[in-house]
Amino acid sequence: MRQTNPLRSILKKNNVNKEFKKLNWSGTFQEYLDIVYENPKTVRNAHQRLYDMIMSHGTEEFNFCKRNYTQYNFFSKVGDVPIFGLEESLMQFVDLVRSAAYHYGPEKRVLLLHGPVGSSKSTIVTAIKKGLEEYSTTEEGALYSFSWRIEEDGQEKVVPCSMNEEPLKLLPPEARSGVLAKLNGMLSDNDYQLKLDGSLNPKNEYYLQQLLDKYDGDYNKILDHIIVRRVVLSEKDRVGIGTFQPKDEKSQDATELTGDINYRLLAQYGSESDPRAFDFDGEFLVANRGVIEFQELLKLQTEFLYDLLGATQEHRVKPKRFNQIPIDEVIIGHTNNAEFEKLKNNRFMEALRDRTVKIDVPYLLRVSQEQNVYDYFYNNNSVHKHIAPHTTYLAALFAVVSRIRSSSKHDMSIIQKAKLYDGKNVHGFTDEHVKEMMEEEPDEGLTMGISARFIQNQFSNAIVNPRMGSKSINPFMLFAQIREGLKTYTSFKNEDHKKELFARLELVEKEYDRIVKREVQQALSSSEEAIKALCTNYIDNIVAYINDETVQNPITGKDEEPDEKLMRGIEEKIGIATGMKDDFRREIMNYMGSLAAKGKVFNYDSNEQLYKALEKKLFEDIKDSIKLSVLAQDTATVVDKELLEKIDTLKQRLIKDFGYDQDSAQDVLTYVGSIFARGDDTGDDD
Repeated sequence: MRQTNPLRSILKKNNVNKEFKKLNWSGTFQEYLDIVYENPKTVRNAHQRLYDMIMSHGTEEFNFCKRNYTQYNFFSKVGDVPIFGLEESLMQFVDLVRSAAYHYGPEKRVLLLHGPVGSSKSTIVTAIKKGLEEYSTTEEGALYSFSWRIEEDGQEKVVPCSMNEEPLKLLPPEARSGVLAKLNGMLSDNDYQLKLDGSLNPKNEYYLQQLLDKYDGDYNKILDHIIVRRVVLSEKDRVGIGTFQPKDEKSQDATELTGDINYRLLAQYGSESDPRAFDFDGEFLVANRGVIEFQELLKLQTEFLYDLLGATQEHRVKPKRFNQIPIDEVIIGHTNNAEFEKLKNNRFMEALRDRTVKIDVPYLLRVSQEQNVYDYFYNNNSVHKHIAPHTTYLAALFAVVSRIRSSSKHDMSIIQKAKLYDGKNVHGFTDEHVKEMMEEEPDEGLTMGISARFIQNQFSNAIVNPRMGSKSINPFMLFAQIREGLKTYTSFKNEDHKKELFARLELVEKEYDRIVKREVQQALSSSEEAIKALCTNYIDNIVAYINDETVQNPITGKDEEPDEKLMRGIEEKIGIATGMKDDFRREIMNYMGSLAAKGKVFNYDSNEQLYKALEKKLFEDIKDSIKLSVLAQDTATVVDKELLEKIDTLKQRLIKDFGYDQDSAQDVLTYVGSIFARGDDTGDDD
């Protein structure tokens, strides 16, 4: 018996025919009026559609450093790459689109995304274009245009509206106003108002006038020549989405924006002023009803500037030999710092400055957000190699510390500042300090730093470099690649900037030392029972000390004075000076009391500082038994079976508890072993 082909069932499940019919719907003008009556927002303009599209994906609210933020889910769900962070920039963008939807003014402005190279400006625009494409295929985002059924040269043919104009624009002004008034009355008080200004494009006006003459102004008969059709926006097909990229003066002219004469059709129709001989396919015209992107906007030549100004302020463009044509589209441009500085200093660009709203798109300054970028591109599935713990974190940390300045008001390291910016706790600093530092340096992320693209290049090099010869990608490899990359980096401002970046890379490397030493410490002291017992012993002793009492020796049963050596042996591990010991002990007791008042129990990990101290103390007590310096050698030469078993147990703990694989765990143990072999076994905490 022949087995059923599973591929056929896949095709059957995906009802292509049904979807095709839905997206290729066509009908009469009267049927379109029924659609509009059911959903008045069908006739909304481009800014309104863009706003609705963004909001259709929902929002989330969050607070960071005493500031409220709105996260628009659209930017993390749609597009080729999720957009991480940039909430402030995206909030500003959506606010402007919302204001434009309500006709408050930004609809007459270019939305200019400004930021350093590789800051996700083009990624934002790509997401918007793709989002509009997808939205136009939904029932909520459906939009419509029309085609003419006309007779020409004795033959009937169908001529589509090349600019995909709104069908209601076919109505005479009085009827159009009446329809819009009725539709607006059906919307809620909080909704934007629907408007439909301007005339048809010249080709549509030509056909309309021909039919008006033929039917003596009878619109009902004219509308019988109209086929309303659904429109699906598509950048590939140049439907409602345009993209313009400046080129050199010799290879580009203004007709790329406004269209040009079709000389083949000119031979047929005989006159350059006949709209039927004109191709209304310039980027401004094909982008009607949607969005146009201007890549590197400020590199525009002067002749293109005039078209842009008219399109922005008046929502009109002027093809040669024709009157101005109304357009309905969102104009988005992007530019980098260098080009924007030229704009500021160029008096000939004053008109453009006046019609532009700048939206800063900086580099990310939160390590966790930057790490999300690298985690998305480089993970165990995408690169088919194991990504060792902390690799993407340290990449993100270096990127961020390259973008921020040392604080002039606070005594802290650049690593501490990066942690504070990321919402981490750093002893002695609060959210108010973070807010103050952000206000102190408002241009951080805009004027300096390494781009995510540079880091991605180094990741890629580490993955494919045969000299690395490892099944894992680890921080050592990444650091090596970053160093090589910096040697040929072309964006250093000066020699001091170069030295500073290398110095900050060294700080990140030291941070890695601190992290892996602590992990090995945790792996060695991971006996929960042992750390619990040590915590209980410490608590018993500090309670007795504060209350001036004795402690019962658990072995002899005798009452003894609190063990000062034990207490100080723990406290010294986290830098508690002798003069501060009483304050620290009281702090722990007070915390225990506050937890008890809430019905909670104090555990060994309740206080982060104490937890670190207990780990380090336990580590100190047991490290000699494993002889950490041996780890810096080839363990194949170790003959002590018991020692090998302990090393293997340690490795398995790193794999199980911290996410290493066999190779990366061995690399870390070897590295940490070398640290201890040279006697560098300090905690190096913040």
